[in-house]
Amino acid sequence: MNQSIFIENNEQITIKGAKRVVSSTTSQAVVDTDSNAIIISGTSIEVKKLDLESSEVIFSGKFSNVKLSSLSNQKTPILKRIFK
Repeated sequence: MNQSIFIENNEQITIKGAKRVVSSTTSQAVVDTDSNAIIISGTSIEVKKLDLESSEVIFSGKFSNVKLSSLSNQKTPILKRIFK
């Protein structure tokens, strides 16, 4: 599934293609997609909408940074390595 990130007036971020919200605090949120982890930094960050059936999450707050991190950098689970 494709992912898209919409930033509206630096006060709302909509992510389409979300698989799960890994963590969310008032200063940082991490969302997994099929191919990336999206890391959002700022202040007063809140989850406004979470709909994993439609793969959409909406955050509000004041955002200072949005970073994409490739999931391919993560270690392969031990069971996958054992049972290739």
